[in-house]
Amino acid sequence: MKKIKEVIVVEGKDDTKRLALAVDADTLETNGSAISEETLAHIKQLQATRGVIVFTDPDFSGERIRKIISARVPGVKHAFLPRKAGVPTKAGGSLGVEHASPEAIRAALASLYTERVDQPVALISQRDLIQAGLLAGPQARQRRERLGELLKIGYVNGKQLPKRLQLFQVQPDAFWQAVEQLTTEEN
Repeated sequence: MKKIKEVIVVEGKDDTKRLALAVDADTLETNGSAISEETLAHIKQLQATRGVIVFTDPDFSGERIRKIISARVPGVKHAFLPRKAGVPTKAGGSLGVEHASPEAIRAALASLYTERVDQPVALISQRDLIQAGLLAGPQARQRRERLGELLKIGYVNGKQLPKRLQLFQVQPDAFWQAVEQLTTEEN
């Protein structure tokens, strides 16, 4: 399976799970149509570093999310799923990426993505996170919260922190500068 360089913006966790069956890509979830300012800031940051493909449901809410993102983050790419490919198998469900076959997902993304040929290397190690007091200790949660603010990556728990740092491709020098600022603020 080819690794996709761009981050794919989807509406929710079920979409992320369905994409994982079809492609090897990182996703960012909007958590529905109430797209927050923080999520828009993350999309803008990801567009600048990796590129973004918006892949929302073929319905009113999906189109609304597309319009909001396009207005705020120029240059994002858009993948479209045909309505018939997003029909749920159970009656009463709504159209969505989470119902699409892996083949339909791959077809929707086929001409949009850039293949990532290099294997991403973790820039910040588990050891670095422990050394920075972000995974263990009485202040670890508060330190992660502030680190997320400083790096503009949002708050995550200790398990998700390495993934988020990788998603945003936070460089070691930026990480350690933020950790230094954390330490300065605490003293």
